Amino acid sequence: MASIKAIRGMYDILPEQTPLWQYFETQVKQVFAQYGYQEIRMPMVERTELFCRSIGEATDVVEKEMYTFTDRNDESITLRPEGTASCVRAAEEHGLTYNQVQRLWYHGPMFRYERPQKGRQRQFHQFGAEVYGLDGPDVDAELIIMTARLWQRLGISDVVTLQLNTLGSSAERAAYRADLVIFLNQHIDNLDADSQRRVATNPLRVLDSKDPKTQALLDSAPDFYNYLGDDSLQHFERLKSLLDGAGVAYEVNPRLVRGLDYYCKTVFEWVTDRLGAQGTVCGGGRYDGLIEQLGGRPTQGVGWAMGVERLILLLQEMQLVPAELSQRVDVYMVHVGDAAATASMLLAEQLREQMPAVRVLWHCGGGSFKNQMKKADKSGAKVAIIIGEDELSAGQVQIKPLRGQGQAQTVSTVAANGAVQALIQ
Repeated sequence: MASIKAIRGMYDILPEQTPLWQYFETQVKQVFAQYGYQEIRMPMVERTELFCRSIGEATDVVEKEMYTFTDRNDESITLRPEGTASCVRAAEEHGLTYNQVQRLWYHGPMFRYERPQKGRQRQFHQFGAEVYGLDGPDVDAELIIMTARLWQRLGISDVVTLQLNTLGSSAERAAYRADLVIFLNQHIDNLDADSQRRVATNPLRVLDSKDPKTQALLDSAPDFYNYLGDDSLQHFERLKSLLDGAGVAYEVNPRLVRGLDYYCKTVFEWVTDRLGAQGTVCGGGRYDGLIEQLGGRPTQGVGWAMGVERLILLLQEMQLVPAELSQRVDVYMVHVGDAAATASMLLAEQLREQMPAVRVLWHCGGGSFKNQMKKADKSGAKVAIIIGEDELSAGQVQIKPLRGQGQAQTVSTVAANGAVQALIQ
């Protein structure tokens, strides 16, 4: 009988990989804590209409990529393809947006049915941050500056670039869209196939086409900035001023539109050229009309999401994985004889109690002293604590360094903690 394997595009994160994931997650969570953001956890399954109404029926996500099912109550449900709509739904449902300012973050798997490739799987993971109840460019700047601080912590500031744009108000976008459609229809035969399809469904996405011929044609398209009113222009100029003051470099990209329908005013992406085609590692923007669109009171919103897989790939590509992440054990407990095994187990518990940060692996499964020492060395532990019959009768343990310099030493059992601490620091 053939063995059962993971579903295509759904993958396992193995024990040798999880320390890097834990390291990355810790760095992100610490940055959120520095800025006073609070965690929210949403279900992975939502009603399909949530994403159709928020993301947009004509987007690639809704048209082609959602995992949608009919449950036993004949209701259409969907594995969440992104986190913003779920977070908005949760915040509105529980009264978190009414006359309040909320700074929230979330983390977890998302699902999109697309061709799996490096850094882009059908189950992928995101961190997201969302702010409700603030309409000024100051919080837009804070969200961007927060990501810049994370890049500094991770050591990748030099290989990511911030691209920035404004999409104005819904009325400004509607006026521009009408003229853009006229222009695109005049040149429909010169557009790539995807752009031809989008002219009728989601024309702003044509601006984001990667086809060189289409991009060249767009040089003569109407200029969106000519459609922006004073409020949108002032918002954008103030945002740029705040980023300048914080020392966050950016490139204004007038063709940056993002892929979801709910964005307005500020949009941004952090991109890198070190991961091939999958160059966007974080993106977001403002979505002031989304909460009302989903049935809530008019409330301003802004946020971003970052792809965990791509950022971990970037850390590996740049060789920025901390060496200590490969260290999973500090102390390996070796013992010979049943009585020594019991004493060794109790000492391991004592070490864990008195030095919670020290990782102690107690040998299980028996075996000769020589075999246990081989396993101790293979474990990567810094020291081995050895208890045999002689040590047991004398109330002592032998502490043997396994890495670097140092000689084996025999100390009393009560002094083991201090000796171990000195050797593993």
